[in-house]
Amino acid sequence: MRRKHRLSVIGFIFILLSTLLLNGCAQQSTSPTENTATDAIQNKGSDTIVNLALAWAERYRAINPEVGIAVTGGGSGTGIAALINGTVDLANASRSIKDEEIAAAQDNGFDPVEHVIARDAIAVIVHPSNPVDELTLQQLSDIFTGKITNWQEVGGEDRTIVRLSRETNSGTHVYFLEQVVRLGDKDNQSLFFSPDTLLLPSSEGIGWEVRQNPNAIGYDGLGYVTDDMKTIAVSTGPDQPYWPPTVDTVNSSDYPIARELYMYTAGEPEGAIAAYLEWILSAEAQQIVLDLGFVPVKE
Repeated sequence: MRRKHRLSVIGFIFILLSTLLLNGCAQQSTSPTENTATDAIQNKGSDTIVNLALAWAERYRAINPEVGIAVTGGGSGTGIAALINGTVDLANASRSIKDEEIAAAQDNGFDPVEHVIARDAIAVIVHPSNPVDELTLQQLSDIFTGKITNWQEVGGEDRTIVRLSRETNSGTHVYFLEQVVRLGDKDNQSLFFSPDTLLLPSSEGIGWEVRQNPNAIGYDGLGYVTDDMKTIAVSTGPDQPYWPPTVDTVNSSDYPIARELYMYTAGEPEGAIAAYLEWILSAEAQQIVLDLGFVPVKE
């Protein structure tokens, strides 16, 4: 009996050791190796650009599976701040980088480099039932500063105007403030959005509110305009022609609220980042720009 007991203990120990050995081998065989590593590009910033950036990243990964591109939004200011702090490789921006941001980057040891990757029109949008079709830049400035408060003052119905804007960290907010609210005088500190302007965190939020509210007016990148909202034709003055926001009117420089879209890098890009930026300007990538409602920088 004592011998059988000793043998059973030895057998149990043998089985236990074998199990541990097999588990160790299994874990070792499923661990990642250097052959599965990929180049990783961190891309963050403008909510105007985020859908375009996601489409680019998906297509680029299909043709270059060894490169992974992580795309997030948060606003132009957020992306540029992340670039300055060294946490992203590419910062998306729907406005030019500010002087103080350049200085902060230089304090961190690099000069930010600007890359124009697409163009965009900022469409002024209202509910489809709104009878107003045209507005001048001055009228838009007066609406968003609160000087004009009723649609009747610009040819519409007797309804109180509801103003919609992106939040202050948005490049689209900054551009609209400087070029429309301040009529191109970006240093004019006397003109601001009316305090009762509803600030929304995304382009989709602006569109959703316009679709629901017949009294609302907002602005969005052309790529976010859908058939269930109405765009306003805009003129630089009462005696000037009114132009709708389209690819053609942006390319012809007729639509007055148009801009370039950017990616910023920490110094001149190299390696996988340089290759990706080069592809973004290719015919294939610029076709995606057109497909999503933006304006290509190259034919």
